[in-house]
Amino acid sequence: MKKKKSVAIGAIALLAAGAGLTGCSSSSSSSGPVDLTVWTGFTGGDAPGYKQIVKDFNASQSKVKVTMTVQPWDTIQQKLPSAWLTGTGPDIAAPAPDPNVIAQYVKTNSVLPLTATGSGDTKINTSKFASALTKEFTYNGKLYAVPANYATLSLYYNKKLFKAAGIASAPTTVAEFQADAKKLTTGGTYGLSLADNNTIQMWPILQWLSGGEVTDSKNCSALQTQASIDSLQPWVTLVKDDKISPVGQSGAEADSLFSAGKAAMEINGPWAAPGYKSAGIDLGIAKIPVGDDGTNVTLGSTAPLAISAKTKHPTEAQQFLAYWTSKSTQLKFSKSTGFPPLRTDLSDNATLKADPTVSVFASQVPDARLYLPQVPSATQVDANGYVPFIQKVTRDGDVSADATSAAATINQLTGCSS
Repeated sequence: MKKKKSVAIGAIALLAAGAGLTGCSSSSSSSGPVDLTVWTGFTGGDAPGYKQIVKDFNASQSKVKVTMTVQPWDTIQQKLPSAWLTGTGPDIAAPAPDPNVIAQYVKTNSVLPLTATGSGDTKINTSKFASALTKEFTYNGKLYAVPANYATLSLYYNKKLFKAAGIASAPTTVAEFQADAKKLTTGGTYGLSLADNNTIQMWPILQWLSGGEVTDSKNCSALQTQASIDSLQPWVTLVKDDKISPVGQSGAEADSLFSAGKAAMEINGPWAAPGYKSAGIDLGIAKIPVGDDGTNVTLGSTAPLAISAKTKHPTEAQQFLAYWTSKSTQLKFSKSTGFPPLRTDLSDNATLKADPTVSVFASQVPDARLYLPQVPSATQVDANGYVPFIQKVTRDGDVSADATSAAATINQLTGCSS
C-alpha cells in the first residue's frame, strides 16, 4: 500500500545523499543536452513503470536528459522544502504521496505555475485529466502540478479463504461486506485487514459508503454529525467486539497480513497486486461494495509532480511533464502497472478494458473521491485529527464523544469558525 502512505510492497527505495540531492543548479554544456533532475518516492510494484517513462523520454529526443532519483517519501519531505527555497533541489519532484502538500509549496512560492497547457503531444493536456485532478492542483486560477498517477482503491479478497468459508463471491453491498468480514474471522484468520496509520486511508471509504463524511464543504469537521457517527459505529463494533481486523496496523502491516493469507479481504490500490500475486495468494479483485444509498464510491489517490520555481530550465521541465502525462505514455504505464489511466480519453481503451486488473480499478474512476481535497492543513487534519480519532474509537473509545473532541482539533487546524 502506497504511502504516507508510502508502504507499497515492492522495490527497495534508494536513499540519495550528497551530490544526489542537488538539481536546480545543474547545467549542461552548450553542445550537450539540458540536464533535468527528478526526485520521487515511488518504491512499490509500480516503480518500474515510472523508470520506464524516464527511459523512454530520454530515448525519444536528444535535447533533454532526465535523471530520476528514488528516495523514501519522508526523506523527500524533510529535504525538499529548504532545497527548493534555496535553489539547490531538483528541477522536478513528486513532493509527497499526498496531493494536498502542493498548497504549502504554493504559499512559499517554491513551485512554478505551469503554462505549457493545451492540446497536442507537446502540451500538458489538462482537459484530458480526470476533472478532480486538475482542480486539486489549481490555486488562484493557476496550475502548479500535474498528477504523477491516478489510482482508485478496490477490494482485494482471498478466494481460497472465501471458498473455505462457503462464500461464493466478493460482497457487493455494505451489508454483505460487514457480514462476510464477520464470517471470515475464524481460526486465527481475520475477515478484513484494516490499517489506521502510515497508509492510504481506508476508513473514509467505510464512512462514505454509509453517508458519513470527514469534513464538509466549508472545511469544517463532519465527524460529529449523526450521519458520520452512524456510518462508523457498525465498523467500530466489528473491529472492537468481533475482532474482524487487528487494531493499530500500519499500511505495511496490513499488507503483510493479507500477503501471509491471514486476512480474507483488504482495501488497497493497484500497486499492491504484484506483491500479493508473488506471495501466492489466490487473488480476487472486486469493486468496492455499493453504498447504503445505492451509489458507488471509493477513494482516488494521486501524487503531484511539480517543477521548482528556481529551475533554470522551465521550458524543458514542462516538456517532460507533457510527455509523462501524454496519451501514449499513460497507456503504456497503465498496461505495465495495473493503474487506471489518469486521462479520460483512455477510459474506453480496449486493451485496458481487457486487462482483469486494470479494468476493475479503471471502472471506479468516475466514482472516486480524493481525501480531504484542498482542505487547509489537510496533512495535519489527517495525522493529528482523523488518525488519532480512528485509533481511539477502535480500541476503547466512544464514537460520539471522541468525534466531538476530534472535531475541535480538525476545526482548529482548518480555521473553521462555524
